[in-house]
Amino acid sequence: MELIATCAFGLEKLLYQEIKKLGLWVIKTEDGRVTFKGEKDDIVRANLWLRTAERVQIKLAEFEARTFDELFDQTYALDWATIIPENATFPVLCTTTKSTLHNEPAIQSITKKAIVKKLQTVRGDGNLPETGPTYSILTRFNQDICTLSLDTTGDSLHKRGYRQQANLAPLKETLAAALVLLSDWNPEIPLVDPFCGSGTILIEAAMIGLNIAPGMIRYFTFQSWPDFPKDLLDKYRQEAKSQIVDRKLKIFGYDIDGDTIKIARQNAANLELTKQISFTQSDFHKLKFENLKNCTIITNPPYGERLSNEIDVAKLYVDLGKSYNQTNHTSLFLLTGFENFQETFARPADKNRKLFNGKLKCYLYQYFKFM
Repeated sequence: MELIATCAFGLEKLLYQEIKKLGLWVIKTEDGRVTFKGEKDDIVRANLWLRTAERVQIKLAEFEARTFDELFDQTYALDWATIIPENATFPVLCTTTKSTLHNEPAIQSITKKAIVKKLQTVRGDGNLPETGPTYSILTRFNQDICTLSLDTTGDSLHKRGYRQQANLAPLKETLAAALVLLSDWNPEIPLVDPFCGSGTILIEAAMIGLNIAPGMIRYFTFQSWPDFPKDLLDKYRQEAKSQIVDRKLKIFGYDIDGDTIKIARQNAANLELTKQISFTQSDFHKLKFENLKNCTIITNPPYGERLSNEIDVAKLYVDLGKSYNQTNHTSLFLLTGFENFQETFARPADKNRKLFNGKLKCYLYQYFKFM
């Protein structure tokens, strides 16, 4: 099969590397997605192991369509009876970019109508109750090319299952994992987040450091499919469990809000990581940055909706710049949507990278080992 893994813009290279690490053949990389070859086993492995992917899809068809008649006819031409079992629920979702057909509700309606008509014709029954397992159909238009795919994931892969509570404006787990993968941190050195919030960056780092599969405790929609081998997920979860590394990590998180720290501790506890991550309630101004030596700091400080106004944000970043100057041989990887960060921080980044937290454009500012 051709499979598609989707991701946030800016993470395509990381996702490509993850798929290659699984030993899978990549066909092409595009904005927000990587297409690769795989079998049913690989659907399970990809959902279980990909840290930066949002979902894994089975590619069903790709064709050009500039009219609704073309969309209907080419959708109808597929053998939907072998794709969607009787009684299955089959919602249709849609995205469209730079295409003649740009009305998403209309595209959804036409796609659904074509599938229903084909199933009714083949099965000789006008009744489609849709009471069974979910087979979500994704219709993607990009420059008049329509890609139809079947979602195997269900809830987006950023929903690992451990974060049952979060603070205001939480960072997606997939983006948090990307920050760790883009940093110079390795499990042998201390990792610090002075604005840890509900602990997402540090929990994702601990999972990477211990080689814990990100999908270890969550549910996937393919589990409900009658034609999908029931033992595959158990097989690969047991295999993943055997690959967890036994080591002690030095990971430290701080936040000024005591209730948020309680949430972070509970999130870590949901993955049995309380002995690996130390969460402490503290204002970052009270942290002794001069004691940080040979460390990595990865953080997503408050900005925008998390602070009341830009004056507060600017003051925070001025103080953070002064604090970072006190560290010794410590790198900093900081994600923010604050436009004037480098000027306020009073030091240009060694590198920066544009990323997206949902629809919010951010930059990852990278400062390498600082003496």
